[in-house]
This record gives sequence, structure tokens and C-alpha cells, in this order.
Amino acid sequence: MRRSAGALGVLLALFLWAMPGIAAGPPRIAVFDFELMNTSPAPSTAEELARTRRLGEQLRAALQNSGKYQVVDIGPVRAEAEKNGSLRNCNGCELPLARRVGAALVAYGWVQKVSNLILNINLVIEDVAAEKTVKAGSVDIRGNTDESWSRGLKYLLEEHILQQ
Repeated sequence: MRRSAGALGVLLALFLWAMPGIAAGPPRIAVFDFELMNTSPAPSTAEELARTRRLGEQLRAALQNSGKYQVVDIGPVRAEAEKNGSLRNCNGCELPLARRVGAALVAYGWVQKVSNLILNINLVIEDVAAEKTVKAGSVDIRGNTDESWSRGLKYLLEEHILQQ
């Protein structure tokens, strides 16, 4: 009896080692950079475009530091993602990109600029295998500054994404 229990334990350990997606640990997530959707009469600025990159970096750090996700490197597919244009309008092109970097989840977002005073930050997290949204949220912010964008993302994560 003892021998079969030991053999069963070894088989279970080998199975978990061979199937990393089943082993305990946070799900792997590919986090793409935010996009700027400008619906205001004012043109987009270089600073706003730089903020979208910083927002992506902030999102990656926050998700990784939460312990709920393992952020994967999107470097191998970044150029292709950027070539596709808007991930929110590419008819699911984010899913195969996430699969190629070994992610179980994919996150993408956009900032809509209504005016220099009114903006909103939107975030979607999808299950790559199921091809469906598992979390999403949006937050309105007032003011077009580094601080308002950063605080807006922090609030969005705390109130809509990481609360469970």
C-alpha cells in the first residue's frame, strides 16, 4: 500500500511539472500598451502618446505586484500588435498574439480623450482559450496630466479589476 501511494505521488508531481498551466500559481497575462482614442477637437499631443506607454508600464507593474497575475513579455509580438492598429477593433487579433507568448489571459486598454478636461480609461481582460472577456472596467478622469492618468488607472484597478 505504501509503495503504490508513493508511486501515485511521483506520478502526480510529474504530471504537474509537465502541465505548467495546471500547476498552482497566478495565470500568465500578456499586457499590451494602451491606445489613445481622441474624439476631441484638439489634436493628440506627443505627451499624451507617451502617457499611454507609461500607463501600460504602470498596468504591468500593478498586475505583477498584485500577486494575482504573472505578466509575460510581449516583446516578441509587440511590433505585430502595433501594426494591427487598435486591438479593441481588430476582431480578436489580440488572442493569437497572447497565445504566441504563452499567456492564458490578455489585457488591453484605451484612453478616450473627450477634451483636455474629460477623459476616460478603459481596460479589458480576456481569457485566451475561452475567447471571452473575464474582467472589464472604465473610469472617468478630469484633467489631462500624468497624475490624473496614473490615479485613474490605480482607481480602475482597485475598484474594478483587482478587488476579487
